[in-house]
Amino acid sequence: MSRSTPAAVSPVGRRGPALVVLCLVQFMLVLDDNVVNVALPSVRDQLGFGAAGLAWVVNAYFLAFGGLLLLSGRLADLLGRRRVFLAGVALFGTASLLCGLAQEPWQLVTGRFVQGAGAAMASPAALALISLLFPAAGERARAFGVWGGIAALGGTAGLVISGALTGLASWRWIFLVNLPVALVAVLLLPRLVPESRAAGGARLDVPGAVLGTAALVCLTYGLLQTGDQGPTDLAVAGPLTLAVLLACAFVAVEVRAAEPLLPRSFLACRVRAVANGATLLFSAAMYAMAFLLMVQLQTVLEYRPLAAGLALLPYGAGILAGMWLSARAVARFGTRTALAGAILLTAAGLLLLSGVAADDGYVSGVLPGLLVTSLGCGLSLPALTVAALTGTTDEDAGLGSAVLSSVQQIGGAVGVAVLVALAARHGDGGHAATRGFSLALLAGAALLVCGAALMAALPRADRRR
Repeated sequence: MSRSTPAAVSPVGRRGPALVVLCLVQFMLVLDDNVVNVALPSVRDQLGFGAAGLAWVVNAYFLAFGGLLLLSGRLADLLGRRRVFLAGVALFGTASLLCGLAQEPWQLVTGRFVQGAGAAMASPAALALISLLFPAAGERARAFGVWGGIAALGGTAGLVISGALTGLASWRWIFLVNLPVALVAVLLLPRLVPESRAAGGARLDVPGAVLGTAALVCLTYGLLQTGDQGPTDLAVAGPLTLAVLLACAFVAVEVRAAEPLLPRSFLACRVRAVANGATLLFSAAMYAMAFLLMVQLQTVLEYRPLAAGLALLPYGAGILAGMWLSARAVARFGTRTALAGAILLTAAGLLLLSGVAADDGYVSGVLPGLLVTSLGCGLSLPALTVAALTGTTDEDAGLGSAVLSSVQQIGGAVGVAVLVALAARHGDGGHAATRGFSLALLAGAALLVCGAALMAALPRADRRR
């Protein structure tokens, strides 16, 4: 295996189309994080799911996606980013077809797990390819701005598309619409991006890969279980305890390994470490917000699924505006100041949304908080991506991307598990439901304030890195 230099990754004229294809795939992968949420009642009625089984239509995707990212990212560095990306997209497309044709509950849950595995392969490989396609700081920031904005749009669009397809056609189409995207990516990307991989002497740290992946799977599973069980229940405490033990074993192995899965030099970059920490808090708040707001719109404000999906369309406009401004804000104020301000703006949006009540109109009650939140989100995500991949090279681009994606998925699982449980404990219909919703969003805003404080704590020497 030979190492590719960033300049050799792709002709300049092909970088634009390659970025479009990679971002389109990421849109599809993030969309499937929550595309089933609105369709769950229809899925339950048609396939005969029980309450516990229905939760796994969502959780199986999170479990595979979050648990396999670290291993997949390192495999992309060693086996080839384009190869792993294309294999992941093909696997994701095949699993989407199986989900769309499912006739039994187990078939749909299995398909969702395989979808998550494909997403875990494709997502870090795609982000690594982008980091190598755009090596210069300014163009990389703009490319990551597009990437981050598209990813945020995918999270929102999942709810909109799910509502539209479920209301106008069938829940099966929320999976079948993935097939054209997967096909386009598999056909076009080999023409746009040559292969790239780490140096020939690099090898996979098998013990580290097994322990790291097992720890992430146990952590993700335990966090997902907290939505249905108490924190002291064996179904929660067991996997979380095992995750801690596996993580300790992982650290012990990595300290002694000649070529560790997570090199010490990778963990030494302060900007990267702080950005990943802020991303964890940011993802926890925003994943929970998307879930809780959709529930609030449909149960308290009594919107139908299609109307609830359409109500979130302005969120996409705000994200696009923030994404357009993000690189400019970083260039003018530096990463530290721009990110701290953007995250605080997002927190202000959650504070506005926390006041939405049953008798509020859409324009006066929901829309202001939606627009402020989306603008802050659009400003934050691209800059967080740039900061979290600070200093990555063609040796560890896949690993850096996988760490970031793992942090996002685990943060999302934590946020949904903890904040949704908080809302459920303090709300049981009518005004109580609004009280629980408000309390959970206030907790989400507090997480964002902590994330902004993390970024602000960076020394001034790191401002423009």
